[in-house]
Amino acid sequence: MTSSAPRRLSAAAQSFSLAKPFVISRGAKTQADVVVAELTQGGARGRGECTPYARYGESIGSVLAQIFSARDALEAGADRFALQKLLPPGAARNALDCALWDLDAKLAGVPAWQMAGLSRMSPCVTAYTLSVGTPEEMARAAAAASERPVLKVKLAGAGDPARLLAVRAAAPEAEIIADANEAWRPEDLPEFFDACVQTGVALIEQPLPANADAALAGPRKIPVCADESVHDRAGLAALRDRYDLVNIKLDKTGGLTEALALADEAEKLGFGLFVGCMVASSLAMAPALLLAARARFVDLDGPLLLAQDRPEGLRCEGSVIYPPDASLWG
Repeated sequence: MTSSAPRRLSAAAQSFSLAKPFVISRGAKTQADVVVAELTQGGARGRGECTPYARYGESIGSVLAQIFSARDALEAGADRFALQKLLPPGAARNALDCALWDLDAKLAGVPAWQMAGLSRMSPCVTAYTLSVGTPEEMARAAAAASERPVLKVKLAGAGDPARLLAVRAAAPEAEIIADANEAWRPEDLPEFFDACVQTGVALIEQPLPANADAALAGPRKIPVCADESVHDRAGLAALRDRYDLVNIKLDKTGGLTEALALADEAEKLGFGLFVGCMVASSLAMAPALLLAARARFVDLDGPLLLAQDRPEGLRCEGSVIYPPDASLWG
């Protein structure tokens, strides 16, 4: 294949029904609405998938508009590094950046993980997410998933200690990650941190709202992970006194290129790594797997939450995810 051939960009919205409603503190959803960007060149095809997120002011329409705003530059040959200046961090840049990685790998005949400087790709264990609900509802969900080694428990503020106790009783052997999605208040921290310690929670993710998290500074009873508070490398150093880990999501960083750079910078500053995702198909998870080996926690369970994944989707056995086949990505 030759990289001198004309390059063409297309993009479209797609939807995947969920196996059951996905509920967090901000609301519920019954389907994953994603955007897929596709670049073709010299007989090769590269794809990238993103999930527009209303929390960050994104919609299907706004993301498609951003993608097509970069069409002329990309079809003229703009590469991944030029793309960083064409679009800001976010879902649109993620879809395009991952499509470029995929296309470059196909044109070069070299796996994307090798292009990223990795020596190998190995299977990894993902957390499995439990939607927020009543303690009784969450206990039933935890019991049904109790054989999974890592459970990610969505929380909502009031009533969270009871939710954690119910989940722990139903899944006594699982490692538990708690995710409050910005739902706690500073005055909640003593009681809720004590509940996390009592139930053996390994990590609490984004307990306070981004830009209103100063109360996290100082000694903490359990590790705290930044999610909504961190998108890319900008401002990362300012979070060091408040968080122990950072959740790297490609839809926040604007693609694998910045995600790898963010991981490097986070490690230099002493943060642990957490690799996360939005609710999406295997096509969105595949690029993030390149970061999995470096992460203390991996949460790439998007395909496990769908009623049906892509036909060429990732191979999953329980909570173990295997590296992608080239027919999917990379």
